[in-house]
Amino acid sequence: MNQVQRLRAPTRLDMALMLMTALIWASAFVAIRVAVPDTGPVWLATIRVGLGFAVLLPYAIWRGMVWPSSQHQWVLIGGMAVLNIVIPFSLIAWAGKTLDAGVLALLMGTGPFLALIGSHVMTDDDRLTPRKLVSVGLGFAGILIVVGPSAVAGLGSGSLEAKLAALGASLCYVTAGLLIRKIDLPPVRLACLALGLGTAALVPIALMTDGAPPSGLPPKTMAALVYLGVFPTGLAYIMRFHLIRAIGYTRFSLSINLVPVFGVALGVLLLGEPLSLSLIAALALVLAGLFVAGGGKPRPASQVVSRADETP
Repeated sequence: MNQVQRLRAPTRLDMALMLMTALIWASAFVAIRVAVPDTGPVWLATIRVGLGFAVLLPYAIWRGMVWPSSQHQWVLIGGMAVLNIVIPFSLIAWAGKTLDAGVLALLMGTGPFLALIGSHVMTDDDRLTPRKLVSVGLGFAGILIVVGPSAVAGLGSGSLEAKLAALGASLCYVTAGLLIRKIDLPPVRLACLALGLGTAALVPIALMTDGAPPSGLPPKTMAALVYLGVFPTGLAYIMRFHLIRAIGYTRFSLSINLVPVFGVALGVLLLGEPLSLSLIAALALVLAGLFVAGGGKPRPASQVVSRADETP
């Protein structure tokens, strides 16, 4: 019988890891803008996932690879890899061709609301509460401020298929997040296995859609790909799996709201864009949502019975 890690209230370390995960994911957009003109979206996703797998594999082997204990666990991991990597990466890349970045961020910002509903229905210890509803509402308000009225107006124009693709990607992430707690593997080994399965699925897709992999890439593109593989894919996925198992997907999903906020902030720091009051207000709202979500008393340590023998 699988052991299940009971949820606990977020600690300061958990909150710091949530902030770091969001910052790393936001920085991925800068690297993607550098690399995608030379690689194309499908090969970009394939290469970053493959590099993430290559980075984690030596550590997983060194620690002793832990394999799923049953066919049911293999099915869960395979489904999680497809829903967490293969489908959303492809949908977001396709939707991003026709949707403005603000509209895409707004649609992806529905993830915490979907997580709130999904966790309430599919778990017995991550249920809907007024506190969680308020925290999700604060986070989404922060996104609305970041993307601005133009993004809301943009929902009425553009390709319906692209919008459905973005919503589908968000739903995939939520479903995958709920599956993670049902998988009895340590976070690094789970991330490694998921990235390996994702690579195996993406390579034939890339070959069929875009042909042979790109060659003769310039140094800046290579550097961007290595960064994407090591940090937003490898390291961030370990932290994601660890946090979902520890504090639940509802609370973790609030960090998604920080991604567009940090994305704009990185534009200020790296590209010299002006710092606006709206950015400061959005960050304050999202952090307030995280603070509200972090309330509550931790569960006793005796309730934590999983085999989570490693931390990020």
